[in-house]
Amino acid sequence: MMKRRHSSIEESAWVAEVEREVADGCASEEESARWRRQCIYPVPACIKDLNPRAYRPQVVSLGPFHHGDPHLRPMETHKRRSLVHFLRRARRPLADFVAAVAGAGAEGLEGAYHKLSDEWRIDGGVESRFVELMVTDGCFLLEVMRTATSWEMNDYADDDPVFSAHGLLYTVPYIRRDMLMIENQLPLLVLKRLLAVESGKNGNDDDLINRLVLLFLSPASWPLATGVGLALHPLDVLRRSLLDGPRPAGPRPRAPPDPSSASTDDIIRSAEELYEAGVRFKRSATSSLLDIRFHDGTLYLPAIAVDDTTEYMLLNLMAFERLHVGAGNDVTAYVFFMDNMVDSARDVALLTSRRIVLNSLGSDKAVAKLFNGLSRDVVLEPQSALDDVHREVNAYCRKRWNQWRANLVHTYFRSPWSFLSLTATVFLLGLTITQTVYTILQYYSSSS
Repeated sequence: MMKRRHSSIEESAWVAEVEREVADGCASEEESARWRRQCIYPVPACIKDLNPRAYRPQVVSLGPFHHGDPHLRPMETHKRRSLVHFLRRARRPLADFVAAVAGAGAEGLEGAYHKLSDEWRIDGGVESRFVELMVTDGCFLLEVMRTATSWEMNDYADDDPVFSAHGLLYTVPYIRRDMLMIENQLPLLVLKRLLAVESGKNGNDDDLINRLVLLFLSPASWPLATGVGLALHPLDVLRRSLLDGPRPAGPRPRAPPDPSSASTDDIIRSAEELYEAGVRFKRSATSSLLDIRFHDGTLYLPAIAVDDTTEYMLLNLMAFERLHVGAGNDVTAYVFFMDNMVDSARDVALLTSRRIVLNSLGSDKAVAKLFNGLSRDVVLEPQSALDDVHREVNAYCRKRWNQWRANLVHTYFRSPWSFLSLTATVFLLGLTITQTVYTILQYYSSSS
C-alpha cells in the first residue's frame, strides 16, 4: 500500500514540475532579470482599498491594465484618430512603426508589465494585440503632449474635442491626471521607437523624450539633468524631477550631539509646535523634495503646490516606490515628514504664510486633511534621507530654553484672552511693585 502511494506521488505532475525547477540552476538569474524589467504594476488591494479612486484612470487607458474598461471606451475613437493624423504627418507606413515596436520584444515592453495576462503576450509577433495597443497608445500620447506644448500641428479641426483649444481646457487636464496612475503607464521605450521611425534617425532621443513628458506633466518643474538616460515611464519622469535640481552648496550643517536627545524614532512635532519652540521656517532655494535642512534654528522646506491632483500624484509615487525594487524611499519619506508637520489648519496657514505650501484647494483644513490621509500604512526605510533633519530638530526643541519658551507661548499666547490675562497680571504686578517702592521711598524721606 505504501509503495503504491509513493509511486503515485512520483507520477504527480506537480512534483515533476517542482523537481525540474529545483534542477534548473539558472532559475534565480532568470527571475532577477524578469524583475529588473518590471516597472509598471497593478496596485495591491492592501494599498488600493485605502483610496480606490486615486489609482483608477477617469478618461483614458494607457497600456493593457485598464484597456477595455467601460467608462474609458469613448476615448478609443480619439486614439484611432490620433494614430491616423500621426501617420499622415509622418508619411511613413504603419508597418514600419509596428515592426519597430515589435522589435523591442519581451525584454523591453511586455516585460515592463507585472503580471500581464496571457491575452497580451507578444508571442503573436507583429500581429499581437499588445503591439497594436503599444503603437496606438504611443501615438496618442505623442499627439496629446505635442498639442499641449504648442507643437506645430495644424491638421486638427478647430472644434476637435481633444486636440483643440477647447480640448486643452476641458479634456487634456484629465488625461494629464490619468498619466499619473501607476497602473496606467506606458513605457517610454515605445515613444523612443516611434520617434526613431518618424524622424528616420536612430539617434539618442532620451533627453528629448524626458523633457517633452515633463513639460506636459509639470511645466513649472526643474528641468531634468541631461545624460541620465531614458526614464521608465511618465510617472518615473515626474519622480525624477521632484527629486532632481540644484543641491545646496557645501556640506549640510549638522547639530552637535546632544546626550539628552532621544532616539530618532520620536515623531517630529507639528509646524505650530516647532514655531512655539523657536523654530523658524524658510522656503528652500530649490523645489527638490530632498532639499530639506535645518540650520541655526531655521527649517528650510521646498515649496509644494497643493491642488486637485496632488493627492493622486503623491499616492501613486509612493506606490511606485513600494512596488519597484531599487526606486528608493525619498518621496515616501517626504510625505511622512510633511504629515507630521501638518496636523491642523493652523499648521497649513503657518507654512502658507512662508510660501512653502502653495494652497490651490482654498481651505487650509482641506490641505491638512490631505496630508493626514497620505501616510496610512506607510513603510519607511531604516535609514531615511530625513533622519538627520529629524534628529537636529528634536535636539533643538529639547534645549531647556526652547522648552520653556514653547510652554510660555503655548500657555499664554494661544488665544487673545490668555494674552490679555497675562498682560493684566503683569500690569498689576508692576503697579504693586511701584506702590511698594514709592512707600519705601516715602518712609525714608520722612525719617530723614
